[in-house]
Amino acid sequence: MTESISGTPKSSDPNSSDTATSDDNAAHKHRLGAFSAGAIVAASMIGSGVYTTSGFSLAALGSPIQVVLAWLVGGIIAICGAVCYGGLVRRYTESGGEYLFLARAIHPSIGMMAGWVSMIAGFAGALAFAATAFEEYLREADWKIFEVFPSRTIAILLVLIAAAVHSVGLHSGTKIQNAVVVFKFVLIGIFSVIAFVDFSDWQGGVSHVSLDARPSESWSISQVFVFANALTWISLSYSGFNAAVYMAGEIKNPRRDVPRAMLLATVFVTLIYLVLNTVFVFAPRYDQVAGEAKVATIAANAIGEHLVNKGFQIGLYVGPLVWIAILVGLVTSVMALTQTGPRVYQKMASDGLLPRFLAGQENAQGDGVGASLRPAIFTQAVLGCLVIGIASLSEQLDYLGFTLSVCAALCGAVVFVIHRRDAPVMPRWAFPVVPIIYVFGTLMIATLTAKRVPVQAAVGLGTLSLGVIAYWLTRLLWGSRTSGDRRN
Repeated sequence: MTESISGTPKSSDPNSSDTATSDDNAAHKHRLGAFSAGAIVAASMIGSGVYTTSGFSLAALGSPIQVVLAWLVGGIIAICGAVCYGGLVRRYTESGGEYLFLARAIHPSIGMMAGWVSMIAGFAGALAFAATAFEEYLREADWKIFEVFPSRTIAILLVLIAAAVHSVGLHSGTKIQNAVVVFKFVLIGIFSVIAFVDFSDWQGGVSHVSLDARPSESWSISQVFVFANALTWISLSYSGFNAAVYMAGEIKNPRRDVPRAMLLATVFVTLIYLVLNTVFVFAPRYDQVAGEAKVATIAANAIGEHLVNKGFQIGLYVGPLVWIAILVGLVTSVMALTQTGPRVYQKMASDGLLPRFLAGQENAQGDGVGASLRPAIFTQAVLGCLVIGIASLSEQLDYLGFTLSVCAALCGAVVFVIHRRDAPVMPRWAFPVVPIIYVFGTLMIATLTAKRVPVQAAVGLGTLSLGVIAYWLTRLLWGSRTSGDRRN
């Protein structure tokens, strides 16, 4: 091609090569490395879902083993998704995520649909969910100071603080975020070690359940359906596996580092999920956690009680440790969403599909997601605050699950389009099995979610439709200002 993907012709001035090389080297120097890309993925994935989902899954499935197996299946689907998205990044190395992939590979209107979903559900909605969950957990401390703040105020303050942190510059915000992510994993590691020290006193095995209450281990057709339905909740805890693609343009070597960071971080988080949920469903008694939302704190309190009974005073601190870990996890989720989301706004604005002021300006100092993107950062923060004020936690969760699954399945299918039209973007061992697993898994989750909560699914379909309508309206209103078709 004689033009870059962004549509800007190469300079014809022979004296500009040295300057361009210098600018490229400076920009490369100030971009993020593979560790930061992996931290973005981990921060996006581990929020409140891992600490709350297994109680409901245990009540539905009736077996701790099946709950852990469901988390394993969810992890396999997410790992397949990481491989698929890694292939897409090898083809399209700019920031923008699903919007970029679908706009360039299929049609700008489909990209606009995905971008619209990313803006409303993937970022503003997810931001609102994490911040609202943070406030609910924080208020469990029952400190009198919280009485001063009306409901949802703390959630809104968290969103605004995260926006302020990331508005100072790419590297400043990333350093703070990386430190919080590392602290989160330290807390999880300490809890896991303490939990397995108490392994001999775990009470959640089937042998501890009465014969009348003992769950069936058979796999009838109805049980398979229940198992698949449990995945609709569990899958939300894996939904951040693709977070690094939104920042691909800010990674030093996106073709190498983004796929690697997504895959390794997703595998790592999957292992953490398996360890944590093994503790959650096996450490306390079955009747203590089945159907309960606060399964993590129940398990932590049970472990702490066992340790105190043995004379270990450290047991008094297990419950507070998990409470802090949950809060820190939710903070990192809010920060990661605040960092990655504005890239979608920027890409859509630079393509002429959103107001131009949201595009900002990237520069060699690495402030592409910082000072130059303050309008996009705070626009997303405002949208997140609006969602916080109008939707309940459960409504946000179901809406997110359906809309994100539909867009994820579309991106998985794009791998087949690129493979046939251009060149293979995935390893030979992965194609076509890996994208088939991912697309089938995400479509199954979307279908079952729609059956379980048809109202939220209808709202999700409405969001998808509005994205397509918005594209044609921008073409009608702004005409030549929009970038039009850049498929390649």
